[in-house]
Amino acid sequence: MKTFIEKLESRVSQTGSLLCVGLDPHPQDLPEATAKAAQDFCLRLVEACADVATAFKPNIAFFEIYGAEGWTSLKNIIQSIPTEIPVILDAKRGDIASSAQAYAAAAFSGLKVDAITVNPYLGADALQPFYEDPAHGVFVLCKTSNPAASEIQDLPVLDLTGKSMPLYQKIALLAQSWNKNNNIALVVGATYPQDLSYLRQILPDMWFLVPGVGAQGGDLEIALQNGLRTDGNGVLINVSRSISRAPTPAQAARSFAEQIHFIRQHFLTASRPKPSSPITSPTLQSLADQLFESGCVKFGKFTLKSGLLSPIYIDLRRLISFPKLLAQVASAYLPLLSHCTFQRLAALPYAALPIASAISMLGNYPWIYPRREVKEYGTKAEIEGDFQAGETVVLIDDLATTGGSKFEALDKLTSVGLIVKDVVVLIDRQSGAAEALAEKGVHIHSVFTLKQLTDYWESTAKISPSMAEMVRQFIRDSSSR
Repeated sequence: MKTFIEKLESRVSQTGSLLCVGLDPHPQDLPEATAKAAQDFCLRLVEACADVATAFKPNIAFFEIYGAEGWTSLKNIIQSIPTEIPVILDAKRGDIASSAQAYAAAAFSGLKVDAITVNPYLGADALQPFYEDPAHGVFVLCKTSNPAASEIQDLPVLDLTGKSMPLYQKIALLAQSWNKNNNIALVVGATYPQDLSYLRQILPDMWFLVPGVGAQGGDLEIALQNGLRTDGNGVLINVSRSISRAPTPAQAARSFAEQIHFIRQHFLTASRPKPSSPITSPTLQSLADQLFESGCVKFGKFTLKSGLLSPIYIDLRRLISFPKLLAQVASAYLPLLSHCTFQRLAALPYAALPIASAISMLGNYPWIYPRREVKEYGTKAEIEGDFQAGETVVLIDDLATTGGSKFEALDKLTSVGLIVKDVVVLIDRQSGAAEALAEKGVHIHSVFTLKQLTDYWESTAKISPSMAEMVRQFIRDSSSR
């Protein structure tokens, strides 16, 4: 018998599709609110979409409302789906182990589905009954597509080393540790493309079920670009209402499948960088708003330290006058730091010093900083703070432009035996720093790129389209130097 992932990947190979069709018979979409009407609605969708669907995902809620008749209708629908097509039950189960065993039996033995969505809130013992058989797949809720997902899923938690990370990332890493049978996947919403991208970086092989495309506003191309594995697999794009409410569902499903195929093929062959993701996280949107409203961002004509002429000036030294905003900024660094391996932070004077201090208190990270001017008295230290030669430090700065100041700091830190592999900044101005640092084997991570912020501020009418285009032209000119 095939494992669930083998069955899924066999279907992908057969169809060339990554489309998961949601079977959600909303009562308002039915001629009458009955189990029979829900069954007929879904049977028509199955018939219309079976040739291009990689999987079907019935939502149990829309059948449970009809009691026993709804359960019978759901069984009939599942039985109608060709056996080579995986069926994922959208039930979001999660309970203590004995209850979980009953839920698993109901899904896999009773309804005979191939996989189920589960809620990890109760921990591994509540999920084990679902994933102990390799033939059954489990999709763990990780970063869901609803607007309020960040209220809980972005809360900072500590790992075993005392480092802080958002809860959704901790869930993802736990799911990876449970995945002994290679039958566990994650649910990650298309409405949070930056988080989808982070998860793909830390979990390069795991499958993601991605809801939120279409009616919820998620962008199909960005979701695929951020979520696909290097082999062009690893993402199931779930679409429900945009197909079921289309004038011709078969045509809508085929259109989605063709778009997915085109984007997927382009992803596999294109050499250009991935498109910039929009800022969709409410937390990051709030931070972008506050950076603008606090006067940390100004527009006009400015000469930067690098000598470049810029239509925008970002002054994060002002953060010291806005303690709540400083705390927001520090929190935004934590998810990026969770991807890095290090013993302590190293902050660049001067704008990054208060940022590093706030990060240190939030994440319990020790930190040091290289002095700009060597002390000519006392210890005559070049590096302030406690450290040991051979330790790895992650460099903290406010901005990245050409990378000049980073190289100065790198020289000072490496001269005392410290190792630097990563730089984390709030904003990458996209003026060559990432490329220059990469040549030295140092990777840069940014909360925002300047283009992301520019696009967001234009979309929220904080800056005019003409000013936004001036900044984008500056970015293009800088990147071509």
